[in-house]
Amino acid sequence: MVATAGSVLVLLVFLALFADWIAPYDPLRQNLIKALQGPSAAHWLGTDDLGRDVLSRLIFGCRIAVIAAAEATSIAVLLGVPLGLFIGYRGGWWDWVVMRVVEAVVSIPGIMVAIVIIAILGAGLHRAMIALGILFSTSFLRLARGVVLAEREEVYVRSARVIGASDRRILIRHIFPNIAPPLVVQVTLTVGAVLLAEAGLSFIGLGVQPPDASWGTMLNSAAAYMDLNWFLAVPPGIAIILTVLSVNLLGDVIRDSIGRGVAVGVDPGRPADRFVPAIAASGPESAAQPPLADEVLRVEGLQVLVSGRDGHEVPVITDLSFGISRGETLGLVGESGSGKTITGLSILGLIGAGGRTTHGSVFLNGRDLRMLTPKQMEEVRGNEVAMVFQDPTTSLNPAFTVGSQIAEVLRKKQGLTGQQAWSRVVELIDRVGIPRPEERAKAYPHELSGGMAQRIAIARALSCNPSLLIADEPTTALDVTVQQEILDLFRDLQGEFGMAILFVTHDLAVAADISDRISVMYAGEMAEMAEVDALFARPRHPYTRGLLSAMPHASSRNPPLPTIRGNVPRPGAWPSGCRFSNRCDFAIPACERPIPLVGTDRLVRCIRAPELELKAAS
Repeated sequence: MVATAGSVLVLLVFLALFADWIAPYDPLRQNLIKALQGPSAAHWLGTDDLGRDVLSRLIFGCRIAVIAAAEATSIAVLLGVPLGLFIGYRGGWWDWVVMRVVEAVVSIPGIMVAIVIIAILGAGLHRAMIALGILFSTSFLRLARGVVLAEREEVYVRSARVIGASDRRILIRHIFPNIAPPLVVQVTLTVGAVLLAEAGLSFIGLGVQPPDASWGTMLNSAAAYMDLNWFLAVPPGIAIILTVLSVNLLGDVIRDSIGRGVAVGVDPGRPADRFVPAIAASGPESAAQPPLADEVLRVEGLQVLVSGRDGHEVPVITDLSFGISRGETLGLVGESGSGKTITGLSILGLIGAGGRTTHGSVFLNGRDLRMLTPKQMEEVRGNEVAMVFQDPTTSLNPAFTVGSQIAEVLRKKQGLTGQQAWSRVVELIDRVGIPRPEERAKAYPHELSGGMAQRIAIARALSCNPSLLIADEPTTALDVTVQQEILDLFRDLQGEFGMAILFVTHDLAVAADISDRISVMYAGEMAEMAEVDALFARPRHPYTRGLLSAMPHASSRNPPLPTIRGNVPRPGAWPSGCRFSNRCDFAIPACERPIPLVGTDRLVRCIRAPELELKAAS
């Protein structure tokens, strides 16, 4: 489809450039004797009411379409983008006045605005394109303004101000590159809209004027003689449809390729050849262990793939299995890139575009979440499982009060009235230890400290009393004192609600404080799992030992803290055997083969675990 759309647009431009040589006839040449003829060898698409060759007029109409699209879009960009950058950066009364004018313009149907402008400027192609350019400039203005408002308070902009960069340089050098991807998408969408608008204006006589050939004027002529020759409307109609669809399809492709947060296309036919077949062959999904009686969550044989930059899928999680009982906290630890956060998101079905779960099962309260429809998953999220994210200031919407955000969950999930939801909001905020709960419920996220904002996020997550809470590094953005308060809060709430907690963190000290068991992840798989005391007293995997040894202690740090050499390999670039082998001090040739996860109460993925005596540095 993309190739077809590109071919249509290339053909359009080619015909526009070389219409004088390609068209078989002069598009203005009349022959009344041959008027309204159907397709023939002499006139492939027939003739119009004045005997003019339809194919020739259609080809010259391509030139009008290209000129109209280029002219109107250029005017829209040149008017909207600079003005949007300026008012977004300056703010104040400039922003207020311009946005009120824009709101007044967009509140009126666009074609009416264009007609009013044409009435002032006069009819004709160029005047009509000026009108459309002014009309569509509002879209570019709002796009540019929105990007500037989001970027102007970023740390990198403040840093540029600190080093003395001028406002002009900050806008052009630092902020404008952030508008380039959405700007390209907006241009393609505007081109399609301009083509339709030009055809419509020419059809009603406000655009291209007869006898010049455009697709709109051709449709106007065809409408008057529909009873005599219905085919006259087909060529320009198909030309308009194909061109607009091709432009819009190209815009969608560009958006999916360079839009923020959207991955490149996937080639399912070539998924991570080194890992997926072996894992898929290790056992069918039907062989997954069902959850135990007291288990809230049972993950079995989970595998997650994401699309890489080359379009091929690469694994980020492979053959992951664990369970969490009611009232239990499982800590999920490991370096960045180990797959901890993806594990939590895959349980919720929120991996995002370009990612998918290909194998395994996720049982929550005895029900396999992978078998649920999207609508059923919406019901599960919030009611049965909730998530607390790392940075509360970004997980809370800055445009609404914190109380309204909790109340929204209660109204949607539990069907409470506005008053009932608000009363419950105040109770929840008070329960998470925030003083003056009714007053704080009316505050916006930026008015709260980091600790208070995280408590609000916890209150929102617990508003529907879920049986499983996924906490994704909820203490990382907080200072040490507040960290301990949040951990105590988790323990208290767990004792009150009896929920299971999956606690994701890179800090082993935090995991030891809050967890009953700890699962150590590395390169998308579990390296070791054990109860906290056993894991700290005698780690059985070299990676666990390395993490424990690198923990800072209250000492003079002489000698310096040991570190694990190297970095976590990128997904898809893992060693073929033990994934930690290229960083391990105990690696042997046998480690080049895939290593299974073995054990009963304690699990470890290391072929040398029985013979090694490992302990963390004291």
